Amino acid sequence: MNNAWVVFEDEAGQSMTPPRARTWGRKGSTPVVRVRGRGSGRVSMAGMTCYKPGERSRLIYAIREYRGRKDEPKGFGWKDYRDLVIRAHIQLGGPIVLVWDNLRTHLVTPLREFIEANTDWLTVFQLPTYAPDLNPQEGIWSLVKRDIGNLAAADLGQVTRAVKRKLKMLQYRPEVIDGCLRGTGLTLPA
Repeated sequence: MNNAWVVFEDEAGQSMTPPRARTWGRKGSTPVVRVRGRGSGRVSMAGMTCYKPGERSRLIYAIREYRGRKDEPKGFGWKDYRDLVIRAHIQLGGPIVLVWDNLRTHLVTPLREFIEANTDWLTVFQLPTYAPDLNPQEGIWSLVKRDIGNLAAADLGQVTRAVKRKLKMLQYRPEVIDGCLRGTGLTLPA
């Protein structure tokens, strides 16, 4: 597909327990931050890094909170991924070459039927199994998690706000999105 956007998709999650991070402390005294709320929810994230020669790189994402309530979806379903792809197509205004992993939800019949019905603007490639080093979206998740590493959140809403703030900031930093692509060792044709 000539003149298409190359779009890498991936998903990640963050619970109330923050990832381990380094911080400053008094000499000889290791700082310890106690957090509560273990098991009281999760923030699921699905994101797309979008590249096209001659265009500014883009980041498109969706966020979902899971609070453990009955009948509440735990993560993203096939319809959510379909809607994210449609949103990317509308925002990018052109054909898409989508590259994503072998998540079970990506392989379900309704999503495959959607892909087959839209071959005029959508081409999909599966990444090899266990190949996160080939997906620039993994670099975005790394930056998000590094930013919230020292966050001792009082509630799930605070984690969600921190994640959204970092993702929003990254949307305005195309050079960082480009750096995530360079970190994979992949290049786009000129």
